[in-house]
Amino acid sequence: MAASVLGLAGAAAIVVPSMSAGASTAELVVDYACTGGVAGTGSGVVNLRTKVTIPTTLNVGDPLNIGWDLNYKDVTRFGAPALLPNGGKIEVTGNVQLSGAWEGVLKPMGNVDQEAPLVKGTPLKLPEGISDFAHTDRVGVVKVTPRKLFVDFRPPASEIMVNDDDLGITYSADWDDLNDQLSQNNDYHLDLHRTTKAGAWASYTFTGTGVEYVAQKDQRAGPVDIFIDGVAGTPPRIDPSKNDDGTQVNDANKGGQTLWRFRGLPYGQHTITVTNVEDGKWGQLDAFRVITRELVNPPKEYRAECNLVSAPVSVNVNIGEGGTAPTSPDSSPSADPSGSGDPSTSPSTSSSATPSGSTTPTSGNSSSPTTTGNGSTSTPTDSKLTSVVVLGSPTPTATTTITLPATTPTAAQVKVTPKGGAQTGEAPEASRASAALLIGSGGAMMIGGAFSGIVLLRRRAAHANDRSRTV
Repeated sequence: MAASVLGLAGAAAIVVPSMSAGASTAELVVDYACTGGVAGTGSGVVNLRTKVTIPTTLNVGDPLNIGWDLNYKDVTRFGAPALLPNGGKIEVTGNVQLSGAWEGVLKPMGNVDQEAPLVKGTPLKLPEGISDFAHTDRVGVVKVTPRKLFVDFRPPASEIMVNDDDLGITYSADWDDLNDQLSQNNDYHLDLHRTTKAGAWASYTFTGTGVEYVAQKDQRAGPVDIFIDGVAGTPPRIDPSKNDDGTQVNDANKGGQTLWRFRGLPYGQHTITVTNVEDGKWGQLDAFRVITRELVNPPKEYRAECNLVSAPVSVNVNIGEGGTAPTSPDSSPSADPSGSGDPSTSPSTSSSATPSGSTTPTSGNSSSPTTTGNGSTSTPTDSKLTSVVVLGSPTPTATTTITLPATTPTAAQVKVTPKGGAQTGEAPEASRASAALLIGSGGAMMIGGAFSGIVLLRRRAAHANDRSRTV
């Protein structure tokens, strides 16, 4: 299968397979630079190389399918935005502008799950491709122009336990790190931090929609103030030495207890701070439990925006009825019918040039008759021209027009024009000599017939005389 490649200086390449006119497609190779969101938590600027596949000729009722293959162009990568032990999902959305016969936007989409666990900055996989389609309900020419790409990251619903000795937790002075606690105390990982100093605090920054404070219930403990993002929590103070009704507990070292919780935070980064209130009373921290609910939409702060590295390119899709595709009014492809391979069409260097992805029949005068093996003359039907002209660049390097020969002629290979006989009702044409010979032969036959008749009459008369003598 032959193919032509159109180069666009510093921007995109177009590959047009030389298939039958009804199955022609254009492939746009387009580069993007992505910034923000998961690009910022990865390489900063992420470079993508994509290939957009667009059909150039359709019939009414055929779907206009847009396929988009995605790949990293170099070593740059999107990065995980936070600590995510349960992984997450990358979602990519394209934007394709439709104009001409109708106006609209297609949004090809695709996604791929990320392997767990992820730490901040872990390289993320891209989906292999994205796609979308539009219904074609009338004849016309539609210009298809790929625009931006958007890359989102969607974290899964999760609950993550953060132990008291996690490096992400910051402690003020006067905290003791107590390890190897008794298993019956039920402390998470059998350890905890404790202070008896008023004003001693511990702080942790997390990403999620909620958080819980886990520590021991103990009659020796004292009240603790809790702040979220610098604002007093709800409730702002708890006392692990008291029951819910305010009475004193009889417990000692009853670990693993969720003493305070808050849900309903907007998804994102938040900071929880716990502060011991009274001197001589225990302030303790066993763990934080970070909650992430199921998200309806990916977080906006994780969205990376990908812009074309160069000017956009466009392809015309010609939609015909019953196999007849209309000619794009703004395209003027031509080809050398002699087969020299020297196309005469060159794209305009003006940035306002209009692309063409049309399939247009050539003039009937461009077809030359050929001789078949039995000596008869065959006149092939008109060829189809598939032409794609790149737009949006002031310096396109080449424009190639492909001439697709018709595989099945629609006209008879040998023209039959019978003369005379039952096929036409015409009398055959004869020469004058043949006519004279025919008249002479007829006259001779008539003379011969008359002479034979006379001879027969004489014989009958003679026979009658003989009988009368005998009698």
